[in-house]
Amino acid sequence: MKTILFVMNTMGRAGAERALIALMNALPREEYQISLLSLVNRGEMFQEVPEHVHILNKHPKARSVLSPGGQLALIGTTAKCFFYRLRGFSLLGYLIRNLRMQMKDKIRLDKLLWRVISRGTPAPDQEYDLAVAYLEGASTYFVADAVRARKKASFVHIDYQKAGYNASLDLDAYDQIDRIFSVSEEAGESFLRVYPKHREKLALFRNIIDVDRIRELSRDDIPADSPFLASRATYKLLTVGRLNYQKGYDIAIPALGLLRDRGVDVDWFILGEGSLERELRAQIRDAGLEGHFILLGSKQNPYPYIRKADLYIHATRFEGKSIAIEEAQVLGKAIIASDCTGNREQIVPGENGILIPLSAENIADSIEELLQQPERIKAFEEASAAKDLRHQKDMDAFLALLKT
Repeated sequence: MKTILFVMNTMGRAGAERALIALMNALPREEYQISLLSLVNRGEMFQEVPEHVHILNKHPKARSVLSPGGQLALIGTTAKCFFYRLRGFSLLGYLIRNLRMQMKDKIRLDKLLWRVISRGTPAPDQEYDLAVAYLEGASTYFVADAVRARKKASFVHIDYQKAGYNASLDLDAYDQIDRIFSVSEEAGESFLRVYPKHREKLALFRNIIDVDRIRELSRDDIPADSPFLASRATYKLLTVGRLNYQKGYDIAIPALGLLRDRGVDVDWFILGEGSLERELRAQIRDAGLEGHFILLGSKQNPYPYIRKADLYIHATRFEGKSIAIEEAQVLGKAIIASDCTGNREQIVPGENGILIPLSAENIADSIEELLQQPERIKAFEEASAAKDLRHQKDMDAFLALLKT
């Protein structure tokens, strides 16, 4: 039986983690012995790990990584890793050099400290047939430098440049990786602008989507006390995603203000949590949109909300490839998305949705126009539901690593 180790940064409730769960479920359990290690021992998705997967973390904590407690856990993990066998001190030059580089643009402490976490995490004793870093940053560094495996693979889920990664942060990690999978063509091209030398290693692996499970879970009831059910708006919009800069909620809020000023009776619901919650709540309050732009928090089962929404909106600054868009397509939703990396490969404009330049005016105009065309919404819904999201050829390419 072949052995596979998957390594994650955290097991928070986000798109990559949901895709990993689907991938582990899709691998034949009679052929592969699967292990999982999360470098930060925290995240709600621990509770969804398949029973046949061996979790290497001791006492995994299925709690939010984005709550105040989760932030403290991340700080604690970083400190523990820094002082583990005093390994962090060897990174002082690296940290200073890259902090100076970030100060010229934008400081991203998470990107800066992934190396500390990877360097200070003890490596598994076992040697694996395949070790997979399922995210950029710490997991990739850890698999490259610490894990013993016959083959090594890593995944790129984001627009590598816009997310803040670069060769100085990565050191030579990707030199130690045998195959690099990007979840979209554009994510791959962004990666290659940083690493043109790794073109021959790059392959496409679109996210695994558990279509049947999503459809089954979408039939669950929404809690009776949910603000989603309490809304009396004519139309309900929905977005799923963490409350961070990438997701563009600071632009979505004024877009809703424009819609309501025009007399469009619409409420906008957000499923997710994150570091910008306080700022976004203040912006909502200042815009007079309390009770209309509603942060519902993270939900273990987001699919009933997606199914019952009138439109799914994904107006983000950048993506690798959005799991949330694909899940909305599984549930047959009409989608309006920003014209950015990743989204362009998921939406065929005029066929299963609309792509727009990211601005409050464009978002509001597109939503207002589409809501006035129910026959067009229906056509988009039918096209979304008909889209094939199983990607068996990509799985074959992944498994080929175990045969060479």
